[in-house]
Amino acid sequence: MTLDNKKIERISKALGDPYRLKIMHAIMKMEKAQKGTCSMPCSNLVEMIDLAQSTVSHHIKQLVDADLLIAEKEGRNAKYTINKEVFNAYVSFLQPFAS
Repeated sequence: MTLDNKKIERISKALGDPYRLKIMHAIMKMEKAQKGTCSMPCSNLVEMIDLAQSTVSHHIKQLVDADLLIAEKEGRNAKYTINKEVFNAYVSFLQPFAS
């Protein structure tokens, strides 16, 4: 997957917030603990990050809009997983800068 400049900018902005990084880290940590993809509800993230539900929802929306998270609706609630295809493409884009 190749990301265009606009997509790279959107992802970079989304990851530029410390709380969004905490959300991504919390989901990645859970996925790693469960050895694969797992879905995390917003309520779990609220407890882990210690922010108001509305604030966590705002940050999650930014991550979903950047295609870093995939939302899965379950009735009135949603669970979130890392969009590994987009995330890995972004990491690949950054790799030359690390050399």
